[in-house]
Amino acid sequence: MQNKRQENFFIRFLKGVIIALGFILPGVSGGVLAAILGIYERLLHFMAHIRENFKADFMYFLPVGIGGIVGIGLLSKPLEFLLEHYQVIVLWGFAGAIIGTMPSLIRASTSRSRRDMVDVLWFFFMLIFGGLFLFFMSKIFGAIPANFLGFTIAGMLIALGVLVPGLSPSNLLLILGLYTPMLTGFKNFDIVGVFLPIAIGGIISMVLFSKGMEYLIENHHSRVYHFILGIVLASTILILVPNPYSSESISYAGVTGTTIVLSIIAFVAGTLLGLWMSGLEEKYK
Repeated sequence: MQNKRQENFFIRFLKGVIIALGFILPGVSGGVLAAILGIYERLLHFMAHIRENFKADFMYFLPVGIGGIVGIGLLSKPLEFLLEHYQVIVLWGFAGAIIGTMPSLIRASTSRSRRDMVDVLWFFFMLIFGGLFLFFMSKIFGAIPANFLGFTIAGMLIALGVLVPGLSPSNLLLILGLYTPMLTGFKNFDIVGVFLPIAIGGIISMVLFSKGMEYLIENHHSRVYHFILGIVLASTILILVPNPYSSESISYAGVTGTTIVLSIIAFVAGTLLGLWMSGLEEKYK
């Protein structure tokens, strides 16, 4: 019995390590990975009804959380290195991964009802005006500082990526200028300065939005997914567009023909990866 408990603990720990990919890889959704690993519905119900069966659910997800922290620490250093030395290639690969998830999101958007004109308007409104808002957000509000408050906001976005399968928050963090500082903090295991505020933001987001997300998906499924589609496509385009108002914007200065070819290859590979991940979600969710 003790060995079985240890084994179950270890399996859930490994699931947490895998879900950590959705926290830090643009194009990969923590919600998708949670669905693939068979814990999404229990997680959403736990956060939406936290006082029901709290002790059992908390102990169930504890090794998942520990695995997530360990996975983030292990993955952050190589990602930071790649972004520093191969930014254009890596970001085009990220964009491809996001594009690869779009067909699954499109199918999900009409899985419960047919698309209507309001859905289309929702999509184009978020694509155009949401994209413009994201592009000029740093100019309008100033850059979000990489401090306790900034990382709390990052934690809220990361949690939304778990609550909403298919939504990848990392591309939004890139636009907001928080992605690289977050990776640096993860790499250095900055518990107080990075892990703690992100955990606080994640808890706030889960508590505030889990019931609302459960309600919206249940009652306004198509509207929610067309909203997500617009934001996902807009933020993906912005990853590839230089932005003078963002400190982490892509830069094409000094790009060579080799870089262009490798970027195209990375984009195609990322697209195939996104399609594969989406296929796994549909198979196992």
